[in-house]
Amino acid sequence: MANVDNDYAIKIEGVKKQYRLGQIGGGTLTADLQSWWARVRGKEDPNMRIDQDQRLIGQTFMALNGIDLTIKQGEAIGIIGHNGAGKSTLLKLLSRVTAPTAGTIDINGRIASMLEVGTGFHGEMTGRENVYLNGAILGMTRAEIDAKMDEIIEFSEIGDFIDTPVKRYSSGMYVKLAFSVAAHLDSEIMIMDEVLAVGDMAFQKKCLTKMREAAKQDGRTVLYVSHNMNTIRQLCDRCVVLDQGKLIFDGNVEDAISLYIGTNNNGFNTFYDFRDVKRNFGFGKDVFINELAILDKKEPVFANNETIKFRVILSSKIDLNSANVVIQVKTRYYEKIGMALSKPFKIKKDENKTIDFEMRTDSLSSDVYCLGVEIVSIDKYNNFVSYDNPAAKIPIDINNDLTSKIVWHKEFWGNIMFDEIDILG
Repeated sequence: MANVDNDYAIKIEGVKKQYRLGQIGGGTLTADLQSWWARVRGKEDPNMRIDQDQRLIGQTFMALNGIDLTIKQGEAIGIIGHNGAGKSTLLKLLSRVTAPTAGTIDINGRIASMLEVGTGFHGEMTGRENVYLNGAILGMTRAEIDAKMDEIIEFSEIGDFIDTPVKRYSSGMYVKLAFSVAAHLDSEIMIMDEVLAVGDMAFQKKCLTKMREAAKQDGRTVLYVSHNMNTIRQLCDRCVVLDQGKLIFDGNVEDAISLYIGTNNNGFNTFYDFRDVKRNFGFGKDVFINELAILDKKEPVFANNETIKFRVILSSKIDLNSANVVIQVKTRYYEKIGMALSKPFKIKKDENKTIDFEMRTDSLSSDVYCLGVEIVSIDKYNNFVSYDNPAAKIPIDINNDLTSKIVWHKEFWGNIMFDEIDILG
């Protein structure tokens, strides 16, 4: 335990975590013998796939590889990174679920953690009994837990079921009680690992408000792992990015999110070649989108009011007297938020056609959007007939300061700002 005079809650120095993998056969006796002989001599396995993760060392996997991180008391820290980056492993080390292979972790305070739904609960015990169990683990007396019990039950919204064995709870009820316990029992550090995604929207908002209060008003330290960048923005005042077991960024939340978006999607392009992309359901059979390019930009990042200029190159195996390019804008989670339809054009059989178009961004909040490009025509029944619809992710980075008076809070107001409303009468 750290000296209480220090102002940090957690100090991590040179932490590594290595796991031993299960033995997997090579499919034949010859391949197994080759792999065994390579291990004996300390050589590379000749049967290892060429796309094997670089963190594999022989028959072990380096989940964390030299993490250094200091977290001060009262900070709300976001931890982000793609799946397999080492986020959950780090939180398990901090929660003492497992021990590091190398390095030191110095913790100044008691930790309440939610690593997954139901962590720390005994299925045969009631919700009330599990509250006492978790409090005892934190070193609290029964009288201290009793003083918090009514507040815990009220916040969890499961008062009617508090004396029911938790094995009968739904995943949402688990989360509600587990978070309520972690938030209200006396701990200096709260650790949350993406578990709020199970709860309903109203409860998620209540939990975020409670975590902000814990950090800002109560001086508790909050570590929060999430793939939802909006909740990271709302809660955290600092963010770290993990990638392949290493800490690659520690600092400003928006800068961390921008870096994470790039690493999570292997970078963004200003040119997309769809000629070798396989289509499903017969798309791309008669009319085919060959290329999509963003013009006049080296990086697909756009300022407020900046117009995006696109070029679509397509080819056709049929004659179309009237076709349209459809531009569909979706959120990073592929929720549709808008569509634009080009003017109709003609294309002949075996013809390649280049179409340039523009899209304004002044009504979009700052975020990463998925741009869907589709070629359609309208049949005699006025229905869309879709010929091809590949998609590309394009980040649109827009200044949030839309006016001198209003800062656009997308988490409350959404992705689109409509035109100013006229006052009638």
